[in-house]
Amino acid sequence: MITIAKPDTRLAALRCQMRGRRVYLEITERRTISFPASKYDRLAYAPQVELEKIHLHDGGRIIRWETLDEEIQVEDVANHRYLHTARTMLPGESVESLAEHKYSF
Repeated sequence: MITIAKPDTRLAALRCQMRGRRVYLEITERRTISFPASKYDRLAYAPQVELEKIHLHDGGRIIRWETLDEEIQVEDVANHRYLHTARTMLPGESVESLAEHKYSF
C-alpha cells in the first residue's frame, strides 16, 4: 500500500511584530494582517515588554508568547476567529473588579 502525505495547507506568517498594542503578521510580501492584543485576555493585561517577546512557531503557523503562556493560530486570526483564553481569577477577585480593571487603562 502506498501512502501519500497531504501537504499542510494551513496559513502561515513570514514575520510577526508588535507595534504598540497591535500584533502585525506578514502573510506574503503584499498581505499584512493585524489585530489588537485586547482580543485575548492574557495579552490584554500583559505589560508591553512581555508583548514584545512574540515569536512564530510551527513554520509560521502559530504565534507564541512563551512567558505569557499564549499560543494563537495564524489561520484563526486571518479568518477573524479570536478564541479567547480563560483568565484565572485571583483569590479575592470578583467579576466586577475584573470588569473595572478591564476598562480602566
